[in-house]
Amino acid sequence: MIALLIRDLRLAVRAGGGFGLGLAFFLIVTILVPFGVGPEGAILARIAPGILWLGALLACLLSLDRVFQLDFEDGTLDLLATSPVPMEGVVLVKALAHWLTTGLPLVAAAPAFAMLMQLEGPGQYWLMLTLALGTPALSMIGAFGAALTVGIRRGGLLLSLLVLPLYVPTLIFGAEAARRGAEGIAAGTPLLLLAGITAGSLALIPFAAAAAIRMNLR
Repeated sequence: MIALLIRDLRLAVRAGGGFGLGLAFFLIVTILVPFGVGPEGAILARIAPGILWLGALLACLLSLDRVFQLDFEDGTLDLLATSPVPMEGVVLVKALAHWLTTGLPLVAAAPAFAMLMQLEGPGQYWLMLTLALGTPALSMIGAFGAALTVGIRRGGLLLSLLVLPLYVPTLIFGAEAARRGAEGIAAGTPLLLLAGITAGSLALIPFAAAAAIRMNLR
């Protein structure tokens, strides 16, 4: 399992789908928003949690098509399916590698990007906290979508259409918890719901994704 994780991390960086691409997209979104809504600090600070969460969500989409597709094309996925490692474990490792190369860098860079959106003080802490809780769910749900489309050539658009509706609850509760925390309002309820989505995704989706992969390999 550890060897598979290290291999996926190396492939993600070499293939150009690592943390650099996601961070660059996140930065572009953060820079472009003020041009569209104006430079007023109060407006930017008010919309910052939602915009930054949306940017992080879209950044996570960029490399989802690489989660299983490269292994499917070179036959590695067939070998993994017949190895002693359960396919559910393979899915978890793939999702973890995606989070380490995409989600974790977004969490680390969130405070700096929040400053560009005039979000200061407690808002940066709450943004980091909600992204740290929510981005694992984005990677796990994305792995499920990648498993469904693993046998489809150029299935990136279909993957996005499948995954985006599933991302909506995570986006809603993550942005709401960050907004409430930034405004000094009790954010316990959306934060617990966000944590529940992540926990449920980690517990259930590996089995669904593994079943989808087995069907696509038949």
